[in-house]
Amino acid sequence: MEERTIDQYFETVQDPRHHNALHKLIDIIVMAICAVVSGADTYEQIENFGKKRKRWLSKYLELPRGIPSHD
Repeated sequence: MEERTIDQYFETVQDPRHHNALHKLIDIIVMAICAVVSGADTYEQIENFGKKRKRWLSKYLELPRGIPSHD
């Protein structure tokens, strides 16, 4: 089996947001997956996960505008 990056797994996902979105879609997807695996059930909990683990997430994600908010 060929090794693939997380970006490659999600490269076919279409971004439904406008072209002026503040955050990279892959950053949102990866942060949400990590948060849900860690027990997050709501958008607010996903945001809190990101804020608490921003330094760790920054090692793997670009986060050019910081952690996305839940709204």
